[in-house]
Amino acid sequence: MRRVRPGAAASRGGTASRKVGEERALTSVAAGARFEEAYEEPKDLPRLWHVTLSVSGAEAPLKEVRRALEQLAHDHPFLLTSRYANDHAEIRYWEEARDLHDAAAVALRLWGEHRQTAKLPPWEIVGLEVIDRETYHYRIAEGFGPQPATPVGVHPF
Repeated sequence: MRRVRPGAAASRGGTASRKVGEERALTSVAAGARFEEAYEEPKDLPRLWHVTLSVSGAEAPLKEVRRALEQLAHDHPFLLTSRYANDHAEIRYWEEARDLHDAAAVALRLWGEHRQTAKLPPWEIVGLEVIDRETYHYRIAEGFGPQPATPVGVHPF
């Protein structure tokens, strides 16, 4: 690679692209949509998503359900709160993901992937809500949506 000092004409084979003393044409780039696109935040940065996963199935002893959800919370440290009964449960947590599709995919695998290690009941997923952080905070501020996950932990309905 041949380096050329600014303002000097580059030549190939000894012939210059400009004649000596000839003015160089100046060009500019308009700062419009192309400028803004070049400096936007990358769209694939991870974001926070609030996930509510609902599961349901045949009745199981409450003590076993509680112990299993506590183990799930230990295995998956981002769980905020779990509410449970002997035939259903709701798990809420924050997931960091690139987009809603990724957050939903992780949420849909959560129960099945931890079923053996946490000894979760053989329930099926019956509901899933994934919302972005701004929507979550907007709902809370307006008095709609799920109440803030307090107290954190595993609690009966």
